[in-house]
Amino acid sequence: MDEQRLRELLKQVATGQLDCEAALAQLRNLPFEDLGFAKVDHHRALRTGFPEVIFCPGKTSEQVSGIVKAMHGRAPVILATHANSEIYEAVRAIAPEAVYHEAARIVQVDEPQPAKPTCGVVLVVSAGTSDIPVAEEARITAAAAGCPVETLYDVGVAGLHRLLEHRNMLEQAAVIIVVAGMEGALPSVVGGLVSAPVIAVPTSIGYGASFGGIAPLLAMLNSCASGVVVVNIDNGFGAGYFAAMLAKQWRTSGPD
Repeated sequence: MDEQRLRELLKQVATGQLDCEAALAQLRNLPFEDLGFAKVDHHRALRTGFPEVIFCPGKTSEQVSGIVKAMHGRAPVILATHANSEIYEAVRAIAPEAVYHEAARIVQVDEPQPAKPTCGVVLVVSAGTSDIPVAEEARITAAAAGCPVETLYDVGVAGLHRLLEHRNMLEQAAVIIVVAGMEGALPSVVGGLVSAPVIAVPTSIGYGASFGGIAPLLAMLNSCASGVVVVNIDNGFGAGYFAAMLAKQWRTSGPD
């Protein structure tokens, strides 16, 4: 929708020719901004509740910073995932307030949305310390989406007492993200302890027979625990995004 069409739409609302809901339905389908190398979807947040996220691999630093420049000041929060320090420096030249979460490999611009009181707690659990980078990607994503997030790291099945020490955290969470490599058993264990939905994230951490995360992926897909869903290998972002969607429904449609 160009400026002229947008002005016409606003005039129709002002004169009563079009009601607000009908106008909002049209605004949800506003077009993108064409940068030549990328088409930036400025109104994704209007449709889905969260702005477009920049996946950095395969993009140059100039391309990423160009997308950030187009979004800067128009999106409540900007996330660039799987970013390196070179990309961070390029983004910071455009947006000095940018923050680099090195462990998670995320560049974040602007402050995350304040946690909503109606949003349930997202608990991020990692099996091992080596799984923390993927867990941190999930944590930062869920927090940027406006959810309160707690973490419980290095509580894998090789020392199960470390997990059971924190039963209260597990039972009080609205959604639990469980990140694990190696044999990928932890999501099944957690799924058997709680009533909350569990989002399992297989990681590429492990020795050769884990096949770069395929072994834990298959283990999680074959979980005998009910209430466990699985995202792709190393997809902390996808887990954090989906967890936030679930957690925002928790108070209004879930427990009082």
